[in-house]
Amino acid sequence: MTKKYSQLTALSLAIAAVCATSAPAFAADEGADKVEKIEVTGSRIKRTDMEGPSPIQTIGKEEISSFGYDNLQQLLEKMPVAGNGTFSTRGNNQDSTANGGAAVSLRGLGPDATLVLINGRRVAISAFAESITNSFVDINSIPVSAIERIDILKDGASAIYGSDAVAGVVNVILKKDFDGLELNLGFGGTDGPSYEEKTASLLWGSSTNDSNVTIILDYFNNSSFSADEAGRLGTANQSPYGGEDFRSSRGFPGYFYVDGEKTIDPNCPAENATSSGSCLFDYGPYGYIIPAAERVGAIVQAEQNFGNDITGFIEFAVQHNTSQAGGAPTPLDEDAGLTVPASHPNNPFGMDIDIGRYRTVDAGPRRWDISSDTMRIVAGFRGTLNDWDWELAAQKGRSKSEQTGSKGQGWVRVDYLQAEIDAGNYNPFGGTYNSPEVIDRITTSLVRRGESHMTSFDGSITGEAFTFNDMPVLMAAGFEYREEDVEDIPDDQFVRGLIFGTESVSAAAERDQWAAYVEFSIPLADSFELQLAGRYDDYSDFGSTTNPKVAFRWTPSDDMTVRGSWAQGFRAPSLAQIGLGPSEESQFFTDTYRCQATGKDCGVLDYNIQFAGNPNLKAEESESMNLGIVWAPTHEIGLGIDFWSITQDNKIDEEPFGPLYDAECNNQNSTVCERLAPQPGESLGVLRKLHSTFKNVTSQEVSGVDFSASYLYSLGESGDLKFNLEYSFLNKFEKDDLDYTGEYGYPEHRWVLTNSWVQDNLSANLNISYIGEFEDTPDIDFDGTLDFEENTSRMVDSQILLDLQGSYRFSDGIKVSLGVNNLLDEEPPFAIGDGDADLYGYVGKTHNPRGRYIYTKVTFNF
Repeated sequence: MTKKYSQLTALSLAIAAVCATSAPAFAADEGADKVEKIEVTGSRIKRTDMEGPSPIQTIGKEEISSFGYDNLQQLLEKMPVAGNGTFSTRGNNQDSTANGGAAVSLRGLGPDATLVLINGRRVAISAFAESITNSFVDINSIPVSAIERIDILKDGASAIYGSDAVAGVVNVILKKDFDGLELNLGFGGTDGPSYEEKTASLLWGSSTNDSNVTIILDYFNNSSFSADEAGRLGTANQSPYGGEDFRSSRGFPGYFYVDGEKTIDPNCPAENATSSGSCLFDYGPYGYIIPAAERVGAIVQAEQNFGNDITGFIEFAVQHNTSQAGGAPTPLDEDAGLTVPASHPNNPFGMDIDIGRYRTVDAGPRRWDISSDTMRIVAGFRGTLNDWDWELAAQKGRSKSEQTGSKGQGWVRVDYLQAEIDAGNYNPFGGTYNSPEVIDRITTSLVRRGESHMTSFDGSITGEAFTFNDMPVLMAAGFEYREEDVEDIPDDQFVRGLIFGTESVSAAAERDQWAAYVEFSIPLADSFELQLAGRYDDYSDFGSTTNPKVAFRWTPSDDMTVRGSWAQGFRAPSLAQIGLGPSEESQFFTDTYRCQATGKDCGVLDYNIQFAGNPNLKAEESESMNLGIVWAPTHEIGLGIDFWSITQDNKIDEEPFGPLYDAECNNQNSTVCERLAPQPGESLGVLRKLHSTFKNVTSQEVSGVDFSASYLYSLGESGDLKFNLEYSFLNKFEKDDLDYTGEYGYPEHRWVLTNSWVQDNLSANLNISYIGEFEDTPDIDFDGTLDFEENTSRMVDSQILLDLQGSYRFSDGIKVSLGVNNLLDEEPPFAIGDGDADLYGYVGKTHNPRGRYIYTKVTFNF
């Protein structure tokens, strides 16, 4: 779709209006002269000023506290720079492949294009990939209570950090150099469904002239918010609200093949029966909007000065998380090969029959218990030699996850079920609830295990290389070596085809990589700094790549800075994408060819798609550009605007199943689109499975505008007011020759306005977040081919949420906060859905269905 110039004009007028009245927290307090050099996110060069050529949004611990979230994902999804691809435990069900995990996606390019760092270093990826092959850093392993600040680098940084920094970098800086003891306790809950969160953290630190140690203990617990408590948001039948009926064709009761004819169970309720002979089942109420979770973690950071400008340091972190996932009772289809003999005492047809689609509701809903353990240790030395700062470090990281399901959690094995049917013990007719003794004999226990490891070594130097125009040229150079491996092992019963209805993942891969980089900061004039950076990476499994970056910072006056950057980047194929074994997911669409040939299966039904890895994938390549202006005429006012664009080539993605279906599924003998044998008189049988893979597709191009403004206003004895706006406009998001801008999950406008008032020991915060409207239903006829450019769907409404918090410090040792998130108890805007993840009347990765949440926090300092 072509974007109208009127939109850009409206944007310019809006920015001009905001610029006339407000401004951002760019103007840092520089009243105290500090000569300590620090490393700023986006550069390896240690410098005395915080502001470099690249745009960085910093979220400090006070601002983090003002949002009231104890979950890092909930905080980051509020940021306008985040976009499509952000996911969390919210909405996880038994079909998710990364239950218990959460990730952030900058610019909507996906979590695998966003590099997450802790204290400037990489961490091990999650053992379980999301959507089968999206490798990511599980940000649930980072406790919010341990965070000093979060730096969000908004331009490409592969020349500095290597792979995955295509869309930017999220650098989480942990608290350290703390002296004393701090205890934080929190409790909150919704005023609708009985959902609660409990938090506790302990921060202890001690410092001397030559050493310091900081210890952080953290605890988080939330109860479950089940779908059956969620009203319209907990049902797959959205037709009463203007949406689609996404109920499953795997019903209870189901349908059979009697003498070759599809025959619905006579006891199927009329409201569930379809014209093509299916008995629909609403699986929606069996899932979790938010699953129960518990997290316990500990972080230790310590430094020791050994003299001679040498300091040793160590970081050690462990985290144990548990969670749950839920899904409807086991869905079975023709591929299970179940039959009922004529001799079965409950067989009403008097002949051998085949079971078509059926669901073992009497065995109960399926449940997973998920646990994950992460460990990270960094140790090294830093120092100064002849005015050059140097650092050497080693790191070991591990992420280990396990999913288990017991016999009492609904896991039915088809061979056990067939044996009980043959013996006449299990009755599959009429929606019968069979006895607990029979259920015990058809169920089993399962386990899925995954583990990833990372070992790395790095070294760097930074200092003044030489002079140019009588001014020092700063340089940083270094090396990195990294070994990674990941393994995802499904239960053998999945591999043998004995378990149905749950997405199964199998993966195993490893690689090693080394890199060298160099970066220069060249003062071409007193007011002009040029940044040149380059990095060479060599991978054991797909080759090498070299990526440059050029950036500048020009200060034509004391109150204005012009900045710009151009960089090339890359993303190596994930280990899961390379080493993926046969893995399945389900998708709702219409089997158009069978409908046309037989008049059957003409509705939107759920089918299985099986993926396998592609060892011949190439690295994604990218090019990014940013141009911005920062104006801070006074300490109280700051304005900033940045124009940015990112282009990716060789984008790795699923092979689109729509074109695959069109090419293969009209052929009964296709090995790509597998069908069951057709019934008598039919040319096409029931669609069994569609085989797909991952490949380097075409390119994707994304561009937009970021605007920031902040204003500090003194009320004298009545305190200080501060306003801060972060706004992002998505101008273009093109992928595979389709323009997603303003389409499903890609709103053009997002902003968050934070307002704070502080007077002595009293403070108040009002945060307002906005997500713009976007078009619904990207595949309007659910035939597997995205058609939003040819068709116009309804619009998913925009949403404004208000968060309010007040705090009072009773003494130096006690502070109490009370807050409300989603003050007006807004429901997520209605959406028909995409036939994939969003089936319940809202867009799960864009809008939060939690409702009004009231909380209190108490801080004790000793």
